[in-house]
Amino acid sequence: MLDANCTAELTHAIRGRSAVCGVTSLGDRVYVVRDYRTEIEVYDVNSMALQQRLPVPKLSRASGIAACPRYSCLYVSDWDTVSVHRVDLTRPNAAKNWSVARVPESLSVNSTHNVLVSCLVTNKLQEYTTLGDLVKEVCLDIGATGPCYAIQLSSGDYVVSQYTSPGAVSLVGPDGQVLRSFGQSSPQQGVKVEAMKYPVSLALNRTGDILVTDRGNNRILAVDSTLSRAQEFPINVALKRPYALWNDDARDRLYVGEMRGQRRLLVFSICWKQ
Repeated sequence: MLDANCTAELTHAIRGRSAVCGVTSLGDRVYVVRDYRTEIEVYDVNSMALQQRLPVPKLSRASGIAACPRYSCLYVSDWDTVSVHRVDLTRPNAAKNWSVARVPESLSVNSTHNVLVSCLVTNKLQEYTTLGDLVKEVCLDIGATGPCYAIQLSSGDYVVSQYTSPGAVSLVGPDGQVLRSFGQSSPQQGVKVEAMKYPVSLALNRTGDILVTDRGNNRILAVDSTLSRAQEFPINVALKRPYALWNDDARDRLYVGEMRGQRRLLVFSICWKQ
């Protein structure tokens, strides 16, 4: 769990005209998608200077983004067309897309290099190959409604955020059954944080904590791996509806995207004191 040895310093604040719906990084580039924009913003990872706007054919309304180093590609989920777009970074004109279940809220890439889609309305997780072939569909138990973001662990289980108020972060088995949860009505020992309201994106950090954008409370939470304790992530910046989240442990950086206010992409440098 986080302690006083962890601090976060704001290094960049990039304003925008529309909400940041997704952020990820690959190599020396940071990739951002915004609400009602049909392109991907590409930034230099060091200076955070805008390098280009990468158009995504047939993209209507982006809801999330994920990067796959194995195939050197990006995946973008699309609310309006209920689909996932694949952008080949070696051949950007070779983009393709395929239909998914409603509503594709966010994306992540698992250890087998497949893309995992969180389908908010149909209460499902869908796993696809990089070519868009359906590998697996997980129908979630009633205790894990409103899946907004999912990460598959090495155990095969999933960590899932539930876009509800009060909200929850749950550990879900491969069969869709909830194994344990943090939030909602689940009893927690020694927890003194306000209940989550519409948690959205998730990220794992080097200590095994689960970072959560707690949209309704304008904060980032760090929940321990046992889903029994939580604390606010030490960000000394007032957030306005945080939504997108990406943790780059290799560079000790945390990226946070806002839905309201100045709709900023915020970049934090994380320091782990010895």
